[in-house]
Parts: sequence; structure tokens; C-alpha cells
Amino acid sequence: MTGNDKQIKLLIVDDEVGFAEVLRKRLERRGIHVETAYRGQDAVRMLREKQFDVALLDLKLEGMDGIEILKVFKMLDPDLPVLMLTGHGSEKAVTESMSLGAADYLSKPVEFSLLLEKVQQVSIRKELDHGKDKSTSC
Repeated sequence: MTGNDKQIKLLIVDDEVGFAEVLRKRLERRGIHVETAYRGQDAVRMLREKQFDVALLDLKLEGMDGIEILKVFKMLDPDLPVLMLTGHGSEKAVTESMSLGAADYLSKPVEFSLLLEKVQQVSIRKELDHGKDKSTSC
């Protein structure tokens, strides 16, 4: 959990069901609330219906790919930190996703401790930035 004990709400978008489920279980054991989507369309619907603190987005998906989903996520929630994750990474994909506002880019297989650290870091950063926005708008 973050320093203020707020439970992180994470959306995992990955069409590898087994991978997503194992990751969900491991993250939930560490106090993170996780929801999963296996298709881009489902992920977009979930983001329209609920608030998330962080999204973990696979780059290669059937239908909408990760770059397309990232663009939609940033239109729906510009402040949502999105971590890109893929086993099929390329320098072009890294550059494009970062230019579109991804918070970071991780390659599969990813070390679980690194993934957990990144999720916590971007969630805390979002909280701090959100707090600054509130204090400057008063």
C-alpha cells in the first residue's frame, strides 16, 4: 500500500489470461485491488465505468493494440499512469508509447518486485501530483 494506506486500484489489460491471473493474485496478496481485462474493448468500458490509480497495459493484443488503448485511456483519463508491458517490444513501440504519455515501459518476463515497485511509484506520483493540483487551485 502507499504511504497513506490508500489501496491502489490497478487495471491489468493482457490477453494472456494465465499470466494476468497469476499477476492479479500476487498483487492482491500485497494489498492492491486488481481488475483484469483480456481485450481492449473491455478495458475501455471498465475505465469508463470505474476509477483506477494505475493501468498495466500489454502492447500486443488482438483487436485494439496497446498503443490504440493507450490513446483512448489518455483521452478518458489524462492523469492515469499507464505502464506498458510486452514480450514483443521494439524501440519504436517504446518511443511511441512514451510520447503518448505512458509512465514507463517494462519487458516480459518482468521481475515481479520491479513491477510492484513501478506500480507503487506511479501511484504515489499520481497522488502527489493530484494533491499539488488541489492546493494550487484553492
